Amino acid sequence: MRYRRFIASALLSGFVAGGANAAGIKLLPELEQMYGQVEMEPPSSAHMTVCYGFACRLRLTLVFTAAERASIIALMNKGRASSVEERKAIQQVFVWFDQRVARQVGTNKRVANADVRTFDADHNFDCWDTTRNAASLLLVMQEWGALRHHRVSEPRYRGNILKGQLPHNTAVLKETAAGGTSWVVDMWPTAFGQVPDVMTLEKWLNET
Repeated sequence: MRYRRFIASALLSGFVAGGANAAGIKLLPELEQMYGQVEMEPPSSAHMTVCYGFACRLRLTLVFTAAERASIIALMNKGRASSVEERKAIQQVFVWFDQRVARQVGTNKRVANADVRTFDADHNFDCWDTTRNAASLLLVMQEWGALRHHRVSEPRYRGNILKGQLPHNTAVLKETAAGGTSWVVDMWPTAFGQVPDVMTLEKWLNET
């Protein structure tokens, strides 16, 4: 399908380089390129752009209030003890994010694995949207110092038609411990209000 081909070609052939992040969040080149592909401002410590409507066709600027930041930090503080607990806390932050965004753009109607067959792009995320949204939210939390056991890594792509694996991409975290494992944070396979998939990158790359 057209939007799937767009996802695949963008990630395989490389992104157009993005502009400088005025708020000073240092980005990996792959993340700069991801935002630059759709001429999207990277997140800052104060706000992020939320993509929806498939391939970031529709956008919302989410400016974090002091109360919202406090809510996110409180959720993340529950995961201070270990990388395992931090990933659980991140899942809860994403539930909060899903509910927060839905109040403004109606994505409480969104379904799992949304694509053109849903016939409701305006209230859904495709995996292109969820990759940018997840990376942005994680970068904001990283900037706040809320990630203690992980760092935001480059987004990753999969797609092997020969084994029935359709094109898909996701945001990725890497444990900060020596030899740390890479983990995906993937909202696309889950419906509104559900925790995102969190699994090792190795497992995700081999899913069908």
